[in-house]
Amino acid sequence: MRLVSPGYATAAALGAACEAPEGWLRPKQALATALAGGLALAAAFPPVGIWPLAAVGPALLAIALWRQRARIALGAGLVFGLAFFFPLLTWLVNVAWYVWTALAVAESVVFAVLCLGQWLLLQLRAWPLAVAGWWVCAEAVRSRWPWAFPWGRLAMSQSAAPTAKWSAVGGPVFLTFLIALTGACLAWLIVSLRPRPTADDAGTGPGARGQIAPALALVLSAGLTAGGALVPADQFGSGGGRHAAIVAAIQGNVPHARNLPDQLRATTVTENHAAATDRLAARVRRGAVPAPDVVIWPENSTDQDPRFNPYIFNVISGAVATIGRPVLVGAVLQEPQRNTGALWLPGRGPAAYYVKRQLVPFGEVIPMRGLLDKVTSLPSLQPNDFTPGHRAVVFRIGKIHLGDVICYEIGFDGLVSSEVAAGANLLTMQTNDADFELDGQTGETTQQLAMARMRAIEYDRPVVVASTTGVSAIIAPDGSLIAHTGTWQQAEIEASVPLVTTSTLALRLGGWPEAVVTVATALALILAAGQVLWRRRVQASPAGPASQVSHSSSASQTAE
Repeated sequence: MRLVSPGYATAAALGAACEAPEGWLRPKQALATALAGGLALAAAFPPVGIWPLAAVGPALLAIALWRQRARIALGAGLVFGLAFFFPLLTWLVNVAWYVWTALAVAESVVFAVLCLGQWLLLQLRAWPLAVAGWWVCAEAVRSRWPWAFPWGRLAMSQSAAPTAKWSAVGGPVFLTFLIALTGACLAWLIVSLRPRPTADDAGTGPGARGQIAPALALVLSAGLTAGGALVPADQFGSGGGRHAAIVAAIQGNVPHARNLPDQLRATTVTENHAAATDRLAARVRRGAVPAPDVVIWPENSTDQDPRFNPYIFNVISGAVATIGRPVLVGAVLQEPQRNTGALWLPGRGPAAYYVKRQLVPFGEVIPMRGLLDKVTSLPSLQPNDFTPGHRAVVFRIGKIHLGDVICYEIGFDGLVSSEVAAGANLLTMQTNDADFELDGQTGETTQQLAMARMRAIEYDRPVVVASTTGVSAIIAPDGSLIAHTGTWQQAEIEASVPLVTTSTLALRLGGWPEAVVTVATALALILAAGQVLWRRRVQASPAGPASQVSHSSSASQTAE
């Protein structure tokens, strides 16, 4: 009788079997899985906000990449990126459709190239840990290059989830790692359920024994991630602490125009915020609310430099005098052009400034301006680039030590932590969301609010969010909303918040978690690449597996 079928096994056949085993996803199925994964991850973020999908998206990506060829993996990464970034950033269409398209495509291309790294890491035995590290590294790259855009980090989808408090332990990096690990273990369990090819090409399941390890890993990782609910992020409770302060946020609103030029009516915007502050002062005089210790106006509450515009100076000074308390005014200064938070004191005027350090690409600074001038009118909306600041500033207002970040800066770990490290016991984010809400979308403002809530938990500090058009909010150190507004309305909100001075473990660790995970993942990537090259070299060798299988096959044909 014949023990095996006749013929010779070639190195090419063995390599093909290794790279794309029979019974796994076909290329179209892999791309469809990646598409579903990207859409699922987008839905984890506001305004949809189904936070468990933050683990499902990475799981589907790992499944789409599993045992595919490199070009299919690259395509799957691109499809996932497009399905993720286009829905996530739909609010950019209010600036220009080509801005939305260009940023979503650029981020997707970067993500696709990075996915080749995850594809290699899937070769390792401990690949779920490696894939979790890959997500940390991918987010680190996107937050720094090519235009420093930290939107869409897994951790920032968790502001309303029990997992959020892990950010007080290891920052967003640690929470991202846990979420991605849960997703990777889910993918491991799913791929373990698929049939495996056998010598006679009859696929059989791996059996229950092969599923015990991935199932146990999924239970442990999911349980650990959800266990964040037990972490005491707010050590004093939402109303405790040695000191408390009354803070107020002013949302003056802007003209709800359908285009940007009509909306940029700087005088009206400043007058609106002054009027809302006067209304708050009237409520204080009636005894309806207590007098605030500090009042926060949003970013761009004046786009005209009050140092050079006496009318604007007098409008702001009048409002500050009426409320009788320090007001942090979002002001655009000239010579050079800067985006600032100016602390305005009653009877004195502006006494100190914070200058925005991380400028918005294609908004406050135009990369490749000479090229873009030839193909789009976008540079004309910002004829001169803003000048960035270079240091943290903490405004000391009695017992309040106020740290400020402006809009986009809330997404950058180092900028927010520098304010807390400099002594801030209260944080504020001044923002102007009007440009992104012209068609009624709330994606940008709710995504940014979610980041602010995560920062409150991470550093155990209250956060005041002041927006021109909403959502404005006062956030407790545990991330809960004490008070908040709607959008496209004039409003004033006020609340008592604890002034906390303790340091969370996340603050003490600083950037070390990201550095450790990045180095470990880089080493794992080198190991995975080395294994792939070694296997190919062995398969290509005349004395390699093909030769050995050939000799055994020849011998077996004589056994009858």
